[in-house]
Amino acid sequence: MTAQDPTKPAGDKPSVRMITVPADRAGQRLDNFLLGQLKGAPRSLVYKLVRSGQVRINGGRAKAERKLEAGDEVRIPPVRLSEEGDKAGPPEAFMRRLEQAIVFEDARLLALNKPTGVASHGGSGISFGAIETLRALRPGQTLELVHRLDRDTSGLLIVAKKRSALSELQALLREDHGAGIRKRYLTLLAGRMPDGVMTVDAPLHVGLRQGGERHVQVNAIGKESISHFRVLERKGGHSYCEVRIETGRTHQIRVHAQHLGHPVAGDDKYGDPAVNKRLREQIGLKRLFLHAASLEFALDDGKSPYVLNAPLADELVEALDRLR
Repeated sequence: MTAQDPTKPAGDKPSVRMITVPADRAGQRLDNFLLGQLKGAPRSLVYKLVRSGQVRINGGRAKAERKLEAGDEVRIPPVRLSEEGDKAGPPEAFMRRLEQAIVFEDARLLALNKPTGVASHGGSGISFGAIETLRALRPGQTLELVHRLDRDTSGLLIVAKKRSALSELQALLREDHGAGIRKRYLTLLAGRMPDGVMTVDAPLHVGLRQGGERHVQVNAIGKESISHFRVLERKGGHSYCEVRIETGRTHQIRVHAQHLGHPVAGDDKYGDPAVNKRLREQIGLKRLFLHAASLEFALDDGKSPYVLNAPLADELVEALDRLR
């Protein structure tokens, strides 16, 4: 008996599906595998199915971050997605905006200069993130996020067009101390940073505030996190810096900058409200001044180097120009 597609209209009753993980999906996280199987399902629904035990691997419960192995049997419960599937797609203007933000593409990868305010993926009240919008632009094409950027951070977001590229890049991301992928950010920090490279080696712990909002802080029980800050220019009593990170923790640069006593300008969560207000009034800075500027890595066991760059957003360039 063939299991029915859970994305079919309400007249077709969905049923349990048992999917055998193919070899080219080995190493993929369970949540990402399910998003591929349940086209149109919001990420929040996928996590709910996993937490409730309705999704099983080889008969047992599993966590969303579990890495699948070839031959695993994944139980996917009946899911009614007709209402989600009937929703309108991303607005045309938003799709055009993201299409124009593509700064690099080849047969394996696509690099987006993600605007601020755009989430990497949908969920938590966000209908369409960058990946959903790119998939709407490229129907029928396999597109998978390699990594994520905070919603308020602009800059390079890498999407894999082939499973082999996704696997290789995720392996590079797991390498110790940033050896696999060199990440460079540009930021404006409040106050005058000293000359030279300021390294922050401080573990970060992700906690939840009332209402489920994530809040990150330096804490000995957290995960190892290393950032290197270097002043490029001092303007208006503040410090325009480049940051290279060896780890990719949630809100890492923002919390490490706060830990230094020089928070990121425009940061409503970890920043200095008085400085943010002054910069908003003086130079029109209305957003987080943090930009993922470049990524360097090599695929094919080091034989195919990539150096990807995303120009600083216009509003950040203008804010810097106004800063005296």
